[in-house]
Amino acid sequence: MPAHPHHHRPAIRTGEERRHPVARWLFAPLRLAYKLWFGLMFWLSLLVLYVPFKLALRRPSGYRTAFRLKRAWGAFLQWAGLFPQQVTWHGRLPAPPYVVVSNHSSYIDIVQMFNLVPHYFLMMGKYELQRWPLFRIFFKGMDIAVNRGSRVEAARAFRRAAKALEGGACVVLFPEGTIPHTVPRMKPFKDGAFRLAIEKRVPVVPVTFVNHWRLFGDPEDLLSRGHPGISRAVVHPPVTTDGLGEGDVVALRQRVFALIEAPLLEHEAG
Repeated sequence: MPAHPHHHRPAIRTGEERRHPVARWLFAPLRLAYKLWFGLMFWLSLLVLYVPFKLALRRPSGYRTAFRLKRAWGAFLQWAGLFPQQVTWHGRLPAPPYVVVSNHSSYIDIVQMFNLVPHYFLMMGKYELQRWPLFRIFFKGMDIAVNRGSRVEAARAFRRAAKALEGGACVVLFPEGTIPHTVPRMKPFKDGAFRLAIEKRVPVVPVTFVNHWRLFGDPEDLLSRGHPGISRAVVHPPVTTDGLGEGDVVALRQRVFALIEAPLLEHEAG
């Protein structure tokens, strides 16, 4: 097994390395039925909420109303999807603004982030989300799409995030940049979140979604995982950026990576 780039011990095994080929096919019909159910709940509820969202998102003054509506939607989805959240708190959330970063192993990470963080935040997501029907309305003005294929557009997105922090909003992002094919093993983090937090002198709140990769895999892969269960999250103590500068970005990134990875090593190593 290859060594993890941040450790001398063996890496966390990927989901595919630990799957039994018989179980992969034997339970495929049940997994497909569950994904279809959740997909139906997701899109039907979004259709119902689309007009209220559209009205709230017409101008910035309505963004906080849209956020409260998102939180209500997230609460509905966790119960409709049969993955209620259980949180282990290792520290309290600081007063806003702050930057939340977590591992990214499933699309339900986004749903559960709204159930986890009560303070108003903007979500930074991949540019491709702007192409999703209906869902893209969130990224037309409120949330922030990051086009990592363009340095100019990526820089513009982080300037928007910096302005949001200056205005008292929190920012949530996944520093892996995507859902890696190696889940639950994480990809190396990108620097953007940590440079942003240092620049704006706000704390970083690390979050670990421990088992989302088991609950809901790639919806486009009919054989990927999918089943009801308790959604487990760990909220780590806030990491201060007081006294840090540009030269501390890498050290901060590595420290937060280790914090987020620790529960995965505890539950998923070997």
